[in-house]
Amino acid sequence: MAEEKRDYYEVLGLQKGASEDEIKKAFKTMARKYHPDLHPGDAEAEEKFKEINEAFGVLSDPEKKSRYDQFGHAGVDPNYGGGAGGYGGGGFGGFGDMNDIFDSIFGGFGGRRSQPNPNAPKRGADTKVSVTIDFLEACKGVEKTVDIQRLERCTQCNGTGADGNSTKTTCTVCNGSGQRVERRQSLFGTMESVVTCSACSGKGQIIQNPCSKCKGAGRSRTKSSFSVKIPAGIDDSQTIRLTGKGDAGLNGGMNGDAFLTIYVKKHPVFEREGTDIFCEMPISYAQAVLGAEITVPTIDGNVSYTIAEGTQSGTKFRLRGKGVKYINRDARGDQYVTVTVEVPKKLSKKQKELLREFDESLDDEKNNSGIKGFFDKLKDIFD
Repeated sequence: MAEEKRDYYEVLGLQKGASEDEIKKAFKTMARKYHPDLHPGDAEAEEKFKEINEAFGVLSDPEKKSRYDQFGHAGVDPNYGGGAGGYGGGGFGGFGDMNDIFDSIFGGFGGRRSQPNPNAPKRGADTKVSVTIDFLEACKGVEKTVDIQRLERCTQCNGTGADGNSTKTTCTVCNGSGQRVERRQSLFGTMESVVTCSACSGKGQIIQNPCSKCKGAGRSRTKSSFSVKIPAGIDDSQTIRLTGKGDAGLNGGMNGDAFLTIYVKKHPVFEREGTDIFCEMPISYAQAVLGAEITVPTIDGNVSYTIAEGTQSGTKFRLRGKGVKYINRDARGDQYVTVTVEVPKKLSKKQKELLREFDESLDDEKNNSGIKGFFDKLKDIFD
């Protein structure tokens, strides 16, 4: 199985969004550590140095960095058909010739500087996709069909990039290596750089008649549909990795991944915080005063709950285990219900009379202690 192509930020030991100065500093540190001139005959150091060069070549160029941040490797690698553009071979755009960079940063290193082998297997780029689900689907889990636009191996040429009757010839410029050596004189002697061959775009071979469907890229952009199981407890804006559902690799490289972002619709009754559910429950004045058994909605259906006599508006009670499932364990959050007492707006004459009689019959000390206390405070203030 081909080795995965690492994230450029990871190669330089950086977090995504690193500044220009942080990128330069990290490159200087890593390049000093693995430069082949300091490790003659060390194949591992040479490979790491190639990887560092490639990462810096993209992240040091604002335009290429922007494409990489948006599209991943497909945005900067010219071998990714349908990508957003390539980073070219050998140069570090925006910072001048590569040799000048080494001269200014390191005081000059002699010898040849190699580039990654363009014919090596390359992992496909990751892709991004999203889906919107209902509130209750997020709470309980759901299976959805997701459409993903991705680069797939061209079915017409089977990934070769050539028309069925076409032949491939070895590139005479690079003799099939996909690379060529550039030499230049500097204050430190002859400097050599290995760059991607422009004649064959680093493929080592030239296709006489490119495939009409993929234009020689070996891949074409296609809409694919996948059934995805979204787990119970998923929250808004969380992301699921779909392994191998990204762009197809090149030269036998493995597929990239697709990252599915879940967006959850709001619910007319429930609100969610983590694994807890919140809602408001209106009750009548009589229910609040006398107490009652009420029906409360939950994400599992209606349940009965008995409220006590004299329940005040704003009282909150908890239904244990009626919240959302934790994704990583067999447990659920709680549901919190806030009671709101509904005050009738339109009463008949008879109802008003009965309410006045009821109000007059109340013992202020026992039943209206809150109101009495409020007016006592006012009296203290103004006296």
